[in-house]
Amino acid sequence: MGTEGDTSGKRRRKYSPPVVASVAAAVLLAGGGGAYWAATAGGGSSGPAAEERAVPPPPLALDDDGGAGAGGSSGPPPGIAVGEPDPNGGGTRYRAEGKLPDGPAGAPVYTAGRAPTAADVAALARALGVKGEPRKADGVWTVGSGAEPTLQVGADAPGDWTYALHGIAGGKPCVHPPGAGPEKDRSDDAPACPSFRDSHDRPGGSDPAAARPVSEERARAAARPVLAALGLGDAKVDASRVFGAVRTVAADPVLGGLPTYGRQTVLRVGADGRVTDGAGAVVAPVKGAEYPLVGAARALDELNRRAGKAGVRIGGCATPVPADEGAGSGPGAAASGPGSPPCAGGTLPRASVPIRGATFALAARSVGGRPALVPSWLFEAAVPGGGKATVTVVEPAVDPKYLTSARGTRPAPGGGPGRAVPAQVTSYSADGTRLTLHFWGGVCSDYAASAPAQSTAAVTVKVTGVEREPGRPCVLAARRFDRKVALDRPLDGRKVVDVVTGEPVPRG
Repeated sequence: MGTEGDTSGKRRRKYSPPVVASVAAAVLLAGGGGAYWAATAGGGSSGPAAEERAVPPPPLALDDDGGAGAGGSSGPPPGIAVGEPDPNGGGTRYRAEGKLPDGPAGAPVYTAGRAPTAADVAALARALGVKGEPRKADGVWTVGSGAEPTLQVGADAPGDWTYALHGIAGGKPCVHPPGAGPEKDRSDDAPACPSFRDSHDRPGGSDPAAARPVSEERARAAARPVLAALGLGDAKVDASRVFGAVRTVAADPVLGGLPTYGRQTVLRVGADGRVTDGAGAVVAPVKGAEYPLVGAARALDELNRRAGKAGVRIGGCATPVPADEGAGSGPGAAASGPGSPPCAGGTLPRASVPIRGATFALAARSVGGRPALVPSWLFEAAVPGGGKATVTVVEPAVDPKYLTSARGTRPAPGGGPGRAVPAQVTSYSADGTRLTLHFWGGVCSDYAASAPAQSTAAVTVKVTGVEREPGRPCVLAARRFDRKVALDRPLDGRKVVDVVTGEPVPRG
C-alpha cells in the first residue's frame, strides 16, 4: 500500500518521450495496439545540429473503456447484471484520506507476445513432473491424460495453462480402496484414487483427519522448479494463504523493476508436499511503447469523473400497487394521481468511500482484444462497515489524452464468427452407425461433433464449440449436451477416443 510521499521506488520526473534526430536508421516500435516509426539517435552527424522533436506513443485502446479520455464513453460498460456494482465506480465517490503518491513519470505497456511452442509446453511439463509428449488439438496443448498428472496450455498467446495432479475432469475415473470413499466396480485399467492413508511423509501420520498444511518454506521449495521453468525466479512470491491442508503459492512477475497485478501464477501444495494443481501463463509479456503517466491524485479524479455527477437512479416499488389500494400511503404515495405510476423512481446520493492508500503497478487489462499489462494505480478502498478491510480499485495511470476506447473496433454481437473452442467428451452411446456424444458446455455457444478418424481399432471424435454472439455479455452457465456422429460402420467393439484427451471415452 502506498504511503504519504510514496512513489513506488521511483522519484517522479519530467517525462521525456523518445527523441528523433537527423539520422539514417529507422526502427519500428510496436506496442499498445499500434505501431509507429522512430529514427534511432546517433552522434557525429555532419551538417546543422539535429533538431529534436518528440514522437508520441500510439493511442492505447482499452477494451473496457476504463479511463477513456474525451473519445471514450463516460457511461458504465455493458454486461453489468441487475444489482451488480459498477466496477467503474457508478454511484460512488472516492476520497483520499491523505496525500497520494506521484509515482513515475513514464512506464511501458507490456503485451502478450508470441504463442507458446511445443518446447515451452514440454519444459513446463517436465518441471511439473508430467509424463508424455505435447499434443495439440483444437487450440489446446495437452500433456498427460486420464487420472494421471495433466497439463493443458492454450495455443494462443500468452499460453494460459492449467495443471492437475490427478487428471482433468471427465478423464478415466479412479477407484477408492476398500473401505474408503464410494464403492465402485473396478476395471483392470482404472487407477486408484489418491489417498494419504498410511503415508509416513504426511503430517499427522496415517489419520486423514489430522492433515496439516506444509510450511511456507516447503511450499516454496515445491514451487521453485515450476517458477524457474516459467522465468519467474525474481517474482514476488507469497505462500501465506492456507485452505484446509493445502497451501497456496502465488507469484506475481516483476517486469522492468515494476510490480504486476492480475497476472499471477498460482500453485497449490498438498499436505504431502506435492503440487496438486496450478495455473498461469507460459510466455512472458513483451515490452511495448512507453507512455506518460499521471499521479495517483489525478487518476482518482478520473475515476470519480467517470462515475458521473449524478447519483444512482433507482426504481420505486418492488411490486405494483393494486388499483385503489395503498393510496395516500406507502412508497408510491408521492406519485399518486391520474396517469401516474404506482411508484416513482428516485435518486440515491453518491456514497463516499475513503481511499487509504495507492500503489503503482502494471495491471492486467485487455488492449485491442489482447491481454496486456497497463501502468495503473491500485487504490485501497475502505469497505463500509468493514473496519480495516479494504478492496482494490484499479485505475489506469496512463495520461488520459493517450487513452481511447476499443469498443468501436470490437465485433458487434453476432457480427462475426467466434473462436472455436474444444469441448471434452465425457461419455457416449451407440446405435448402429449412429454415435451420440455426451459432454458439458456453455449455454452461449453452438456445438458441432465429428469423427475425423475411423479405423478398425478406434473412432476418434471431437466436439467444437463456437460462441454464438461474440462480443455480447453472457451468463457463465453450463449444461449437458448431446451431439450425434455418423459412423462408416457399426462400432463393433472399437474404442471411442476423444481428440482432446487422447483417451478412450467411457460408454454411458
